[in-house]
Amino acid sequence: MIDLLAIVGQTATGKTALSLRVAQSIPSEIITGDSKTIYKTLDIGTAKPSKSDQKLVKHHLIDVVEPNETFNVYQFQTLASRAIQQIHGQSKLPILVGGSGLYMDSILNDYKFEGREVFEQDRQALNQLTTPQLQQRIQKLNLTMPENNQNRRYLLRTLERGQVQQTSLNRRANTLIIGLHLNREVLSQRIQLRLTEMLNQGVLEEIRRVLQMPAVQPEVLTSNIYRAFKPYFEQKITFQEACSDFIRRDLALAKKQWTWFKRYPDISWFESSDLAYNYIVRQLNIKK
Repeated sequence: MIDLLAIVGQTATGKTALSLRVAQSIPSEIITGDSKTIYKTLDIGTAKPSKSDQKLVKHHLIDVVEPNETFNVYQFQTLASRAIQQIHGQSKLPILVGGSGLYMDSILNDYKFEGREVFEQDRQALNQLTTPQLQQRIQKLNLTMPENNQNRRYLLRTLERGQVQQTSLNRRANTLIIGLHLNREVLSQRIQLRLTEMLNQGVLEEIRRVLQMPAVQPEVLTSNIYRAFKPYFEQKITFQEACSDFIRRDLALAKKQWTWFKRYPDISWFESSDLAYNYIVRQLNIKK
């Protein structure tokens, strides 16, 4: 019996829309597996489900912390596991949906965490360390140094991931995993459309507000929309150049997400949300 539905895949492939469609067909609630939508006030740039969608179906792990507060995969796993139990307690199906590989895998692979002090440290303290100090900490923990060992973001992420004892074959039982994957041309069109929608919704004002926030967490500013438009607000590039950079970054993210998820043979992949939905209907015996 399936007791968890997971929807994974690349950015802009329609994961959120598919999860909402399923959630309206069967008693269920949605758990968002995204490393950016957990931040409050960052709505448009993170492609957060709309307020109306959140009213339509209950969502978990959205607006969890302020942009100046730390958050990590251990906290995500703790909260997501708790949400799954709560949803089961209501005789509903949890739908875990997202493209953040580490977050999704922490549930789907039942990560075990050791040395939690790394997670419980204030991220600001780690940010105060020099690059050589971060490298030394990685070496002390016997972790694999990232290929680009001068990139502070990679070093911090290595420390975060380093506390995970992962057994890739220890997949969560009774879980149906659906993946959405589009060819590059179609995906590029979807990303361009998303950018247009974000601009129409007022994302430029949101970006301006985010860049002016005091003590904002570095992880917040790694969202592609903020990274791409930051130089524009600094008057270093044109608006069109910022748009092009966002599209380039999102396509690179999609490639990275595909590389992450395609290694698992138990994911059923679809290039169409309709095909994916019909498959889910058959697997869960949903009556249309």
